[in-house]
Amino acid sequence: MYDLTIIGGGPAGVSAGVYAARKLLKTLFISPEFGGQSIVSDDIQNWIGTPHIAGAQLAKDLETHLKAYVGDVVDIKNEYAQDIAKTDSGFSVTTDKGTYETKTILIATGSHRRKLEIPGADTYDHRGVTYCASCDGPFFTGQDVVVVGGGNAAFESAAQLLAYAKSVTLLNRSETFRADELTVEKLKAHPHFTIITSAIPVEIIGDKLATGIVYEDAKTKERITLHTPGIFVEIGALPTTTFAKNVVELNDQGYIPVDPRTQQTKTSGIWAAGDCTDGLYHQNNIAAGDAVKALEDIYVHLKTR
Repeated sequence: MYDLTIIGGGPAGVSAGVYAARKLLKTLFISPEFGGQSIVSDDIQNWIGTPHIAGAQLAKDLETHLKAYVGDVVDIKNEYAQDIAKTDSGFSVTTDKGTYETKTILIATGSHRRKLEIPGADTYDHRGVTYCASCDGPFFTGQDVVVVGGGNAAFESAAQLLAYAKSVTLLNRSETFRADELTVEKLKAHPHFTIITSAIPVEIIGDKLATGIVYEDAKTKERITLHTPGIFVEIGALPTTTFAKNVVELNDQGYIPVDPRTQQTKTSGIWAAGDCTDGLYHQNNIAAGDAVKALEDIYVHLKTR
């Protein structure tokens, strides 16, 4: 019987793992890999304390930090969580390799970007097609870039990119936006920002790197090519939470609602942190802080209640 099971190997999961080890909580740490979504980024510039770091290196650093503290307190299992169930003494966590008993659980499995599913999108993934403006925006300083999407994330990414890029063009499939009206109006006023509506992406073109995106005008059916080295895709994210749906409440988008003061879910004994939650903002630093907050509350729960 473990005191705590942490599910997830990104900044949230590892931060919780380090704190659990330092607090001598008998902990099971489950994740098929370290690093989270940022593992695919060539240059991360917003990980506090490190001006530049590659995603692969961040993953190694996270693993090294956790393993420096595990001792005989934290058991690391390179496995996939598949199901959580309530038991008389707490919970059971089933993975692709076994089932484990635990008193408490911290879910830190993050989310994964909804991919652009058109010809060329996979071919030029991380070679011009990117899913993180804050990670990769500086690579396109002084260039004309495109954002695909019509929600708040798309407009927020466009706003970030306008600090670097020569121009930003946003492609939206319909004539209406899912983003807040005030956000849309503010961006429309920027002289280097253009919106193209009724634009349905159909292909990413390029050579060794992406050189453009082809879209179809939904009204005229004309196909138009925008030449650009950078296509930033913001068409939503999918939280990695289906394995937990039998024991925790999920919202309409599949995110886990939490108490922002403690990161507790509505199921006693289960906490969640990072991009799998319904938190307003999702970033590596925020995920790490949320996890530390959760771990402090988990410790109080285990030791004083």
